[in-house]
Amino acid sequence: MTTASANSGQRTAVKLAVIAVAMFGFGYAMVPIYNVLCDITGLNGKTGETSAALLDAEGVDRSRSVRVELISNVNGNLPWEFGPMTDEVSVHPGEIGEATYYVKNNSDRVIVGQAIPSVSPGPASVHFNKTECFCFTEQTLQPGELREMPVRFVINPAVSDRYKVMTLSYTFFEVPGSADRG
Repeated sequence: MTTASANSGQRTAVKLAVIAVAMFGFGYAMVPIYNVLCDITGLNGKTGETSAALLDAEGVDRSRSVRVELISNVNGNLPWEFGPMTDEVSVHPGEIGEATYYVKNNSDRVIVGQAIPSVSPGPASVHFNKTECFCFTEQTLQPGELREMPVRFVINPAVSDRYKVMTLSYTFFEVPGSADRG
């Protein structure tokens, strides 16, 4: 093998290594990038967060109610079962609503997951505020562990009365590098 072809092979190997590292870094950064873009643009139905103390000043609009449909998904690579305990809840705008989800780790290893929420329709999502949610933190499940997780929320009374139905959806993803933690 000539020196020129050996140098060419080394350059190719270095380029491939740089590409592999860049791809890993991009994949690892996807969830934070997604969250920042949704916060900036308001796209994909990302919801607000608020405290229960701030809600009392808003008041409850008992003249109408909003049906909140509950949907769940699990990324195909995550061996978990995940879903709502009920398909929907009905709340008055300004009233604190609650739903409970369950999650089960069907694998034989410890896994850390993170739920990413979405609310539709998009224009109404800014009026959907979570006061407590399992999506605020990573969830570590032991092999075979089953857990119930509540979400508490309020729909701002300022939401247009044309929104009679909203959909709260969560997708669970495995946290990158979580296999190394267990």
